[in-house]
Amino acid sequence: MHAMQYEITLPADYDMAVIRRRVADKGHLMDDHPGLGLKAYLVRERGRDGSPVNQYAPFYLWRTAEGMNGFLWGPGFRGLSADFGRPVVRHWLGAGLVEGARTDAPTTATRTTVPLPETADPAEAVERALAELPGFPGLLARPGLPTRPALPAHPALHTAAVAVDPSRWELLSLALWHGPAPEDAPGTRYQVLHLSRPELDRLPAGRHW
Repeated sequence: MHAMQYEITLPADYDMAVIRRRVADKGHLMDDHPGLGLKAYLVRERGRDGSPVNQYAPFYLWRTAEGMNGFLWGPGFRGLSADFGRPVVRHWLGAGLVEGARTDAPTTATRTTVPLPETADPAEAVERALAELPGFPGLLARPGLPTRPALPAHPALHTAAVAVDPSRWELLSLALWHGPAPEDAPGTRYQVLHLSRPELDRLPAGRHW
């Protein structure tokens, strides 16, 4: 699994209805993209949920590198770059996934990114992040680490994932929620305008190693 996101920060007076129309018109084009687990069309609006900016920030979980490459070198990303300028694309290696209730599409998301200090053991940091996901089935089972009970599944959770950028040693956690994100959920808050999920059910749950 590969996680990917780019953030397009827009002027403070930008009409976010333009982004909403764009997603309404074009979001379905990724609904059957090969190799794509999910694409969450995320936005932040200045003054809402504590956001200081207007931002369009789609987030992807790719099942295959071929699918990711097919998007980045294809007409979809080319069109986005023509309209907004080519954004920096962040990429993380998937470490684990939780399947929540997926009968309805999510409406909000939360994302955290945490730098790992040079003195930190990356494997232990990833295990701790996974253990903090509600309902994560893989208990801290790496040899030498204590096991601990899994947190109960959250009824509003749609999907949650943990991933790592080893070039920056940054740990990412993303959660998609039905309805408003829980008040105690940490991280940056987004609205989900649309969810494409052609191969979401083929992404393996649990630890990815």
